[in-house]
Amino acid sequence: MQMQVTLDGFVGGPNGENDWVFIPGKPDPNALLDIIEIADSCDTILLGRKMTAEFCAHWENVTDTQPDSPWYPLAQLMVGHRKIAFSRSETAIPGRNLELENGALATSVQALKNQPGKDILVYGGANFVSSLISLNLIDEYYFIINRVALGSGLTIFKERKILELESSKAYLSGKVLNKYVPV
Repeated sequence: MQMQVTLDGFVGGPNGENDWVFIPGKPDPNALLDIIEIADSCDTILLGRKMTAEFCAHWENVTDTQPDSPWYPLAQLMVGHRKIAFSRSETAIPGRNLELENGALATSVQALKNQPGKDILVYGGANFVSSLISLNLIDEYYFIINRVALGSGLTIFKERKILELESSKAYLSGKVLNKYVPV
C-alpha cells in the first residue's frame, strides 16, 4: 500500500480533500523516481470504487496528452497495469485495463495474492484501505509523510496496529517516504 499522509496521520481532509499533497516546495526528482520504482515493482493495482474513475481519467490524460511531463513514466505504468476496483454496488467504471470486483474483499484479495506475478499495489481510497488493514491484507506500508498537519481528517486505522520501520528516506521537498511492515 502506498499513501500520502499528513504529519498528524490523516490521508485526507475532513471531506476527503487532498490539496495538501501539492503544497509548493523544493521539487526533488528522486521522490518521483522512488514512486516510479515502487509502481514498477507491481503489475496489479487495487482501488476503492470512490476514487477509481478520477484515478484512471487523470493518468490516462497524462499518458495521452502530456508526453513531456515528468509524471509521464509513472502515468504509463498506471495506465498499463492491471487495475481492479472493488465495489459492492457498481457494475461498470471507465478505465483502461480496469476490472471490477464485486466479491467478498478478503476472499478476492487473498486469491489475487496467490496468483503468480509481481507485487500488488494499493492506492486507496481511505475507506477501502481501512478495510484492507482491518482484514490484515497489507504486507508493506509505504507512507509519504507530507509537511503539513490538518488537525482533523480521514484516517485509515480503526484499531491499534504495530508496524516496524524498514526504511526511511527524506526528500528536498520536506516529504519523507517511510516503509513499514507488520510486526
